Amino acid sequence: MRYLVTAEEMRRYDEYTTEEIGIPAAVLMERAALAAFWRIEEYGRSVKGERTALVLAGMGNNGGDGLALARLLSEAGYAVELWSVGDEKRASELCRQQKKILGRYPVHFGTKPSENEYTVLVDALFGVGLSRDVAGRYGDAVNTFNCLKGRKYALDLPSGIDSDTGRILGVAVRADETITFGFCKRGLVLYPGVELAGKVTVADIGIPELCFQVGKPGMFALDEETKVLYPGRDARGNKGTFGKVLLIAGSRGMAGAAVLAARAAYRAGAGMVKVITPEENRSILQGAVPEALTGTEEELTESLAWADVIAVGPGLGRSGQALELLSQTFCHSGLPLLIDGDGLNLLAERKDLRRLLAEQGRQGRKIVLTPHPGELSRLVGRELPEVKEDLCGSGCELAMELQTVVAAKDARTFVCGPGRPLCVNLSGNSGLATAGSGDVLAGIIAGLMAQGMGAFEAVCAGVCIHGRAGDRVCSRVGEHACMAGDLLTSMD
Repeated sequence: MRYLVTAEEMRRYDEYTTEEIGIPAAVLMERAALAAFWRIEEYGRSVKGERTALVLAGMGNNGGDGLALARLLSEAGYAVELWSVGDEKRASELCRQQKKILGRYPVHFGTKPSENEYTVLVDALFGVGLSRDVAGRYGDAVNTFNCLKGRKYALDLPSGIDSDTGRILGVAVRADETITFGFCKRGLVLYPGVELAGKVTVADIGIPELCFQVGKPGMFALDEETKVLYPGRDARGNKGTFGKVLLIAGSRGMAGAAVLAARAAYRAGAGMVKVITPEENRSILQGAVPEALTGTEEELTESLAWADVIAVGPGLGRSGQALELLSQTFCHSGLPLLIDGDGLNLLAERKDLRRLLAEQGRQGRKIVLTPHPGELSRLVGRELPEVKEDLCGSGCELAMELQTVVAAKDARTFVCGPGRPLCVNLSGNSGLATAGSGDVLAGIIAGLMAQGMGAFEAVCAGVCIHGRAGDRVCSRVGEHACMAGDLLTSMD
């Protein structure tokens, strides 16, 4: 698990480290500068001839990190220029100290770059505390910095990126690599910040997890090996041991959604899958997934009694019959339930079902919703651009209202659950933006739940497995050529 912190969380961890543990802030600054130096030197050693460096520094502690780094680069033989921007009267104490020390080194102090090209350029203008748009002389400095040639490094995060959201505050530095200190900042993995951060290196500067005594980070990402994400298997188990998924999916002309979801549930490890689908789909399903059982709408009550988990919605349509099937899963079963696709659209239209679902969630029923931004927009009653601007906020709102686990799907998928930290999925790529991809995800999550995983854990693991399958497919065929069916043979 990889923690992702906000600016406020990082401030508290810094404060605890210096005030409670007793590590001086100056020591942390020196360690930050040294960590950045070794990352830069790894590149610099490959450069032949004279090595030049430009450090763009502000007046806060991030600027102090840059000044300390400038000293280390000078000691290593770089011809270093310091480009300071800001009011020196408002400089932090640590920044003043570092500038005084640096004054004894052969470093050129200037108010603008003197060259068009450098070996390395370092952005130390703003730190994680930036909360306003970058404009005026600061905006000019960022724009000039971006136009200069050389390998660009950002300290902690690129100046102009909101540390918490990844939003661009006016203008922002575009880095080849960001060296962030202590813990990874949320804005480095969220769009559009991730596109400007380049390679992200998290440097240990001596801020221990002991500081979590003031509160754990509220967001994490999974970075374990895929095989670790699956539930354990009993060597003496049988098909019943590994769970039975009831999939209510497909409509006339939409058999493919049922096929993909059923196959994905099996690939995720489910022992048995039964599909309730219109009669005209059954021959297609039996040919594509001969392992699956099939049934009709008239057999739903019997099938509910058979199942361990229910997944409803992929390709279901929004007919009266579809609504009836959805209603019965609410009214006649307390089994773990996943709602996807058209099931979510029907839920958004029916306040009575919404109230019933919320009541069941409060009573402890395990319920998972997997909306994309459009479906989420309808469920929370807000315009799509507003939802996309704050996807995790909208997902958390829905999760709290209905007491469910919500996978808010987009380029970055957020997993939200009442009383749980946010999980953001960092795997996947644009190749997953293809028809049927969501059906595969629904099947994966249902398969994991059938094997006894908790709803929140199954969704976190499921979106990660799904994304990594997409990464493997696209490494072979490219993002343009990815098809949903390809994901099924790339799950490991």
